[in-house]
Amino acid sequence: MSKFKFKPFDEMTIDDYAEIGFMAGLEIHQQVFTEKKLFCRCPAGKYNNHEYHAEILRHMRPTLSELGEYDGTALMEFKTKKDIIYRIHYDTVCTYEMDDTPPFEINEQALDIALEVGLLLNANLVDEIHIARKQYLDGSIPTGFQRTAITSVGGHIPYKDRKINIIQMSIEEDSCREQSDVGHRRVYLTDRLGTPLIEIVTHPEMKTPQEVAEVNEILRRLVRTTGKMRTGIGAARQDVNVSIKGGTRIEIKGVPRIPLIPLLTYNEAMRQWNLLRLRDELHARGISEDTFSASYSEVTKLLTKTRYQPIHTAIGEGKQVKCVLLRGFKGLLRWQTQTDTYFSREISDRVRVIACLTTLPNIVHSDSTSETLSSHEWQKVKKNVGATDNDTVVLVWGNAVDSDTGAKEIIIRAKEATIGVPSETRQALYDGTNGFERILPGPERMYPDTDLPPRCVAEDRKLRIKSNLPEYFWDREKWYATIGVPADIIKDLAISKFTNTFKILVKEKNIEPKLAAIAIINYPKRLKKFDYELDFLSEELFFALFDYYSSGLLPKDGIYHALEKALETYKFDKSILLDVCTEAELNCEVRQAASKVEHIKLRNSQNMQKLVVGQVMNKLRGRVDGRVASKAVSNYFEKEQK
Repeated sequence: MSKFKFKPFDEMTIDDYAEIGFMAGLEIHQQVFTEKKLFCRCPAGKYNNHEYHAEILRHMRPTLSELGEYDGTALMEFKTKKDIIYRIHYDTVCTYEMDDTPPFEINEQALDIALEVGLLLNANLVDEIHIARKQYLDGSIPTGFQRTAITSVGGHIPYKDRKINIIQMSIEEDSCREQSDVGHRRVYLTDRLGTPLIEIVTHPEMKTPQEVAEVNEILRRLVRTTGKMRTGIGAARQDVNVSIKGGTRIEIKGVPRIPLIPLLTYNEAMRQWNLLRLRDELHARGISEDTFSASYSEVTKLLTKTRYQPIHTAIGEGKQVKCVLLRGFKGLLRWQTQTDTYFSREISDRVRVIACLTTLPNIVHSDSTSETLSSHEWQKVKKNVGATDNDTVVLVWGNAVDSDTGAKEIIIRAKEATIGVPSETRQALYDGTNGFERILPGPERMYPDTDLPPRCVAEDRKLRIKSNLPEYFWDREKWYATIGVPADIIKDLAISKFTNTFKILVKEKNIEPKLAAIAIINYPKRLKKFDYELDFLSEELFFALFDYYSSGLLPKDGIYHALEKALETYKFDKSILLDVCTEAELNCEVRQAASKVEHIKLRNSQNMQKLVVGQVMNKLRGRVDGRVASKAVSNYFEKEQK
């Protein structure tokens, strides 16, 4: 690995990723579309970003697992000493979510959808649903745990010339939405809490960052073929598990958009590779886990006259400055980890998350090349703590407790550098890098739920769901291409909830495929830009529109306008139709349009006809087909020439 040179993102090849042993897997989270939540009967999908009726304060504490052990993540979250504030709205939250009453039985509609997706994944459905509790001490769930259940195991999806294997799929309740996280206070909105969610976990079989994104897109589109998934911001989220040879599994949480995945996973591979090189450098300096040496002390009085503003302000507010001495670490906090990112960020992130020192910068170090303390102040601090030219010192400031916690975390993270890559959950950042979020959870966080009994999944239930499975989107796409659906519509149509509507229109009602596809996909997109609510769209509405079209009551160019009128009035009877233009009226409009433009001199007579057609359609759009209007204009000019 030491001979390998990490290239820029655009220059990395498949062979390069094979050289470093790149592996990645996915955890896809997708809200399912149900009226009610998973373990209560509150409505799902009702969101309110501003209004709330009450606030509840909670403090989270870890509990022992069934084996009498604490989960490392829970212990880390406990160190943060957060005040967790829940903002609740009476319309979307009940006493179950606040852990004041037992859960209801699992939502059967949500369970059916999860089983359907399991069958689409070629997985083995479980015979019994066993609810488990998964501990979450970050406050995202007021109970401190998430109820979850495995619904299927195994399975696979096709990808290129191979299969990507599925480990398992679960159904679980969604968490709260984080509104803010500053210092020791974290605020959550509870409207999303309890929404049914499926989680699909793949094996780490993706070999390049691009493959991760492509497989994610396949899975996203596959679950959407059911027509039973929520869409919109936050309805689908993905976590990516990344490792390289010699590294460890790192989970990048909350990737907001699939196109970000390649750069995120590239940077994580680079980070692990650089951390392994950093470990080797430390070992070459004689610093191992056993020989690592560090200490910290308070140096506030030494810096009372500093001009470095963050520390000057902190001391003025009565806060303390702690100095951490890292023996033998000279220059290593400037060690590159990710793109334009250095090891000092690894330390700063730990301090920000665990010590809750969220105002940046929250540390400063003697390896820094930017203007911080004066050289005289650095020398004074180094002398006070006994630092040599081979050492690095790091300053952290805050109240007595937080600065103490921060200093300890700096030492912990520096010591981990002697081992290699610590197991962490990391947060996806919009620049394609990632930052520390928490210690990677272990199996200790899971334990059986004693409030809910096992739920049998009967064979007749499985057969009923299997008999109504949707077609795979890749099979739909092949058919669409053969019948003339425009290429730019095929992908959207293949996962639309109106795919079956399209099939009936084409096969049973003999509607031209191109026209049906445009009406189902492109027209709603255009109307959404004008803030029309698309919830009123239904199979019945499309059938009614095309029945009017087939009977001659609605011209082709009138379908869009009729659809717009239906969304305006929430009706789809004949009142949404414009009167079809008569032949006499059309010919009259053609004569009037021609007289208006006859003074214009054009080299090509065909252009004059196009100009007249445009004038006519501006007046009669929605009442006459463009082809009919074009024919009438052509006939008019032929007569005029005679």
